[in-house]
Amino acid sequence: MRVIIHASAAVIEGSVRENVCLKIENNIILSISSDDTDHFDLQIENFLVPSFIDIHCHGGGGNYFSDLSDAEIANVIKTHREHGTSIGLASLVTEPINTLKQQIQRLLPFAERGEIAGIHLEGPYLAKTRCGAHDPDLLRLPTIPEIEELLSVGKGQIKMVTIAPELAGALEAINYLSSKDVIAAMGHSAANYAQALEGLEAGSNLITHFPNAVSKLGDEGETLAKLALSDSRLTLEIILDGHHVDDESVSRILRTAKNRIILVTDAMCAAGSGDGRYAIGKLPVTVSGSVARLDSNGALAGSTLTMDQAFINAFTRFGFTLPEAVAASATLPAKLLGLTDRGEIAVGKRADLIEFDLTNHSTNVLSIFTE
Repeated sequence: MRVIIHASAAVIEGSVRENVCLKIENNIILSISSDDTDHFDLQIENFLVPSFIDIHCHGGGGNYFSDLSDAEIANVIKTHREHGTSIGLASLVTEPINTLKQQIQRLLPFAERGEIAGIHLEGPYLAKTRCGAHDPDLLRLPTIPEIEELLSVGKGQIKMVTIAPELAGALEAINYLSSKDVIAAMGHSAANYAQALEGLEAGSNLITHFPNAVSKLGDEGETLAKLALSDSRLTLEIILDGHHVDDESVSRILRTAKNRIILVTDAMCAAGSGDGRYAIGKLPVTVSGSVARLDSNGALAGSTLTMDQAFINAFTRFGFTLPEAVAASATLPAKLLGLTDRGEIAVGKRADLIEFDLTNHSTNVLSIFTE
């Protein structure tokens, strides 16, 4: 099917271009021009931006990627697609190894069909002192044989593993994961600067939901946070829900690492749903005012964020320009995951497009994307 879209403006090659005509066939962009032709199938009065890519998402619509049925997993994907995420990683929290294997196996068909970009294991190789909403009793030290086993079960679909670099065996694990083209993200870690640098040198290039569950930006001394801000080799996930990271910290991160930020949701099952009683693994969670917290200690338990809201928050509250918000929500995550068919509005890329209303600060997922 061939479609011609005319938009008042679009974010292309890192800048805003006005009066844009896109010719699309079978959901692939064939050409981009400033053609003023009156013949078009769809007129967009606002800005066109590429669909979002969420590299850290656990659930939504009342379900988790770890749920037992295909229908429940499909509902998570559907929920986030309705909010502009064309693809992303299915994140799994810390569980017993055999349970993780079962969860991985249930996700494989979705990865093989291209409905998710792969699987992210956020644990079990995390620091107990920075475990957040992960069950501390299930955390363990990484070993190469165990990681080999998990990757074997994953059949090439495990794309990311979060790991605390200060743990015994972690550096060897990071090096091994990197050698297998698996992203080794540092996170849920009490590492100091030197330990984090060792993780970076071993092959880690990403920090999970910075600066949550690591040393805080205001901490004095040689910390992981200092390395994250100062070393351009590290990309930083950030949850822009207004609760996980305060405005001042976001401003500091923007000043020092503007081109290294990836927006993520870290969404738990209440994303796209509502307030109420939920759980993460076996840990009870209460969502009130769209904020998820553990019943046991009040710690933040993931977010209820969707990528469209993260994008809007970046632009309206946290000082991102529109091209910077696009880079953080689409272009950089696509590059990190090696997705060459999406992440920007460009010839040869997928036409998974979103209309952004600059005045009303709202998004509209185009039907061509959801069909």
